[in-house]
Amino acid sequence: MANSPVPAGEGASAPLERPGLLTTYRRLWPYLWPHGRSDLQRRVFLAFGLLFVAKAATMVMPFTFKWATDALVAATGTGEAATGAAIPAGLVSAPFLLIALYGLSRIAMAGLTQVRDGLFAKVAMHAVRRLALQTFEHMHRLSLRFHLERKTGGLTRVLERGRSGIEELSRLMVLTLVPTIVELVLVLGILAYEFDWLYSVVVATMIAAYLGFTWKATEWRIGIRRRMNNSDTEANTKAVDSLLNYETVKYFGAEARETARYDASMERYEKASTQTYVSLAVLNAGQAVIFTLGMTAVMLLAARDIMNGHTTIGGFVLVNTMLVQLSIPLNFMGMIYREIKQALIDIDDMFLILHRNPEIADRPGAPPLKVSAGTVRFEDVRFSYIPERPILRGISFEVPAGRTVAIVGPSGAGKSTLSRLLFRFYEPNAGRITIDGQDIAVIRQDSLRAAIGMVPQDTVLFNDTIGYNIRYGRWDATEAEVREAARLAQIDRFIESLPEGYDTPVGERGLKLSGGEKQRVAIARTILKGPPILVLDEATSALDSFTEREIQAALDRVSQGRTTLVIAHRLSTVIHADEILVLDKGVIVERGDHTGLLARGGVYASLWSRQRQADEAREALKRAEDEEEGGLEPAGEPLTAV
Repeated sequence: MANSPVPAGEGASAPLERPGLLTTYRRLWPYLWPHGRSDLQRRVFLAFGLLFVAKAATMVMPFTFKWATDALVAATGTGEAATGAAIPAGLVSAPFLLIALYGLSRIAMAGLTQVRDGLFAKVAMHAVRRLALQTFEHMHRLSLRFHLERKTGGLTRVLERGRSGIEELSRLMVLTLVPTIVELVLVLGILAYEFDWLYSVVVATMIAAYLGFTWKATEWRIGIRRRMNNSDTEANTKAVDSLLNYETVKYFGAEARETARYDASMERYEKASTQTYVSLAVLNAGQAVIFTLGMTAVMLLAARDIMNGHTTIGGFVLVNTMLVQLSIPLNFMGMIYREIKQALIDIDDMFLILHRNPEIADRPGAPPLKVSAGTVRFEDVRFSYIPERPILRGISFEVPAGRTVAIVGPSGAGKSTLSRLLFRFYEPNAGRITIDGQDIAVIRQDSLRAAIGMVPQDTVLFNDTIGYNIRYGRWDATEAEVREAARLAQIDRFIESLPEGYDTPVGERGLKLSGGEKQRVAIARTILKGPPILVLDEATSALDSFTEREIQAALDRVSQGRTTLVIAHRLSTVIHADEILVLDKGVIVERGDHTGLLARGGVYASLWSRQRQADEAREALKRAEDEEEGGLEPAGEPLTAV
């Protein structure tokens, strides 16, 4: 795929001025003239050829109307002397044939135009597809920082509008603008040749005034249209954000607040949209006045020449017909300018994303990661999201092959940052991370991520089936391997109990499943991937105690024989780790096993004590609630779990 030069750095600011039509069209040309697609290139040639043939038919049509008019005048016995020379030899007495020729020329014009449009449609839509696909692919290459700073709804709108803009610009330029320019040149030439240069001057002046007014009015409207688009995007992102957080809205009874926020955006959209329609009415009215004045002036010239015997009644009809035909492309010229300006804005928004360099990029010729044992080392790693706030301050530790190391500590200590650095979502400011002695900064990212499995705290599933989400771990897995992964994750019985089994939809972000079910799907997905290195990023912290124990048992089985880095909030999940690192304020303050750290009586022991007290308080509260609910039950009889 063709790539244009890009600004250095993913965070490069957008240019102050939007690129012009020629710049944008140069960017689009490799997509409209795709190398290696001779079939599409032939379509471009044929479309342009038909363009000129169709315009020739368009120019013939007013002449057939003129000839038919003069033939009818001659047939009625009036104006014969004047009309004889105006009609091609042999057609003076054939008005019906000329009328039929007029009809055929109209059919030819319409038919050739539609064939041309149909031929070029595949070229335009192929360009839309390629550029949209390239942009979508590039969005996935951009860093986590970029996506955290952008709103997903806004990105999808950029992609949607960019697709429409590409389609619109390619169609307008090739199918409308170029034919219109050809027709304008032909009309001016015919008027000068058939009548007088004064006709061409009047029409050219009218066109200049028309286009000048259109340009001024459209520039005024562009600002209004941009405000409308911005308010539309704002309303869309608020709607998406609110609906994705449907449960949170319900928890806090915030329906009225969300509705008010959405209505505020829609109010701005309503105001901008109203201004857009009013400004369009002003533009259309001004265009109509300018064109009507020009047409009237040309018809007055034609009437004068008829009165002076310089032309025929057919000449008057010819002028009128040509100007009526000219009104259509002229009207398109106004529309073309408006739509091209809008398409340029929409396409430029897409190109601004497409031309961002990924913050994390593979070096030229970077080798793939070769995992022999799976030993992970952090060597004096320092990192900050912003310079003023260091997150990691010289972290060094090793996760030996096949062993489990846990990272614990208070919130904000930098635990999850370690997993993001290991996946190369960010690069360390100093120090390095190695796997089997290979610096991950110099190897290919795809090979790095293929070697690491992740079970995150917040498991987000695709809005597809359970089977699809499990198979996401390894797309070429067999059905038997998918079922075995589900069995090892202890979710196979649940899936088989569902009416649709593995074809059961999970809903948006997996909301149709419970937290424990989503985590088991994530575990099954990771089991199916079969990575030598495993990262568990607070994988059970959002679950209840019973579900946590079940999920932890599944995670322990998955971790066997794998190099495992556990980032934990609940200390009860890491007591069997080979080594526990206590992270606080970006540094490792303690390290050792569970028993040794408790005996030391330091930070870990304090965290353990607080969590035990909180767990005991929750269990006491639950026992009290159970006793209250089961007060009529016989003593010692177990309660049925619901």
